[in-house]
Amino acid sequence: MKKNLLISTGGSGGHVIPAIILHEHLINDRNIIFSSDKRGLEYFNNSKYQFEIINTPKLDNIFILPINLIIIFFLTLKSFFLLKRKKIEEVFSTGGYMSLPVIIAARLLNLKIYLFEPNLVLGRGNRYFLNICKKIFCYTNQIKNFPSSYKYKITIINPLVRKHVYEFQSNYNDKNKFTLLIVGGSQGANIFNKNLKNSLVNISKKIPIKVIQQTNKKNINSLSQFYSKNDIENKIFYFDENFIESVQSSDLCITRAGATTLAELSVVNTPFIAVPLPTSKDNHQFENASFYKKKDCCWIIEESDFEEKIEDILENIINKKSDYINKKENLEKLNYQNSWNNVNQKILKAINEN
Repeated sequence: MKKNLLISTGGSGGHVIPAIILHEHLINDRNIIFSSDKRGLEYFNNSKYQFEIINTPKLDNIFILPINLIIIFFLTLKSFFLLKRKKIEEVFSTGGYMSLPVIIAARLLNLKIYLFEPNLVLGRGNRYFLNICKKIFCYTNQIKNFPSSYKYKITIINPLVRKHVYEFQSNYNDKNKFTLLIVGGSQGANIFNKNLKNSLVNISKKIPIKVIQQTNKKNINSLSQFYSKNDIENKIFYFDENFIESVQSSDLCITRAGATTLAELSVVNTPFIAVPLPTSKDNHQFENASFYKKKDCCWIIEESDFEEKIEDILENIINKKSDYINKKENLEKLNYQNSWNNVNQKILKAINEN
């Protein structure tokens, strides 16, 4: 008989998309439901998944902290009775404060708790629960701020990407237009919306380009109109479940350095320019990008240097293709023998151990 498992997630796509990928890996072996806050719901296909709303507030505002602690107390009670009612035996958290009530309730019920840490810096939520989790799934054991006394709990897996991503490969073939994919993350990125477009217009006057850009909802029409007005072929979107098709049709990506986005670009062998979000907690986006930079798979530009450097870097990449091709080859080496089945078997083996 299948065990009942709850995956706790919410907030940004950086938490929810790995949760959905875990669902893909575990659905044949477990009965699965999700818990998520309201922000995370936009990433779910409501007809496909079972989920419960646990709308955990942030604890970063000292003035309303007492109220939020009371809310978390009641959400913990709600989670406790949810886990009991659904006869949940295991809980899997993809990190973040959103999972706090669920993890506390799971601990009170003495359930098996598994954590997931995709970043190269240990998240604060995961750090709090290391002592009570059974295992934590990571991409490396060289994670900053990870207590050495708990390293025995690490299970190393290849980066989580959706199953169909493995079927794609980037198809750079010296076509007439060099296609740029621009990814601002689930919150969009103002630096890409405001500071990049003029540089792309300058480049387009010398080199034919196409722009595929992910942005926030309010900027879709204005960006599309701007590029069209300047004779740049474009596709502008907010959230696309078929995002990997945009990756596959692109030659180069300019992106924030969220772990899932970099993992998908890597598996599809699409070189990228990473612009880490400087306000990411513990600078984890810079550490994520540095992992690939050390293997000569990408370029990194600090946000403070972006406007000054991006135009020259892009022109150099497009005109002098040797460095670009070298990075594609290094991505292929990095993903040698990386497959859905390898990741799947490692996860299942780890959670099925007594």
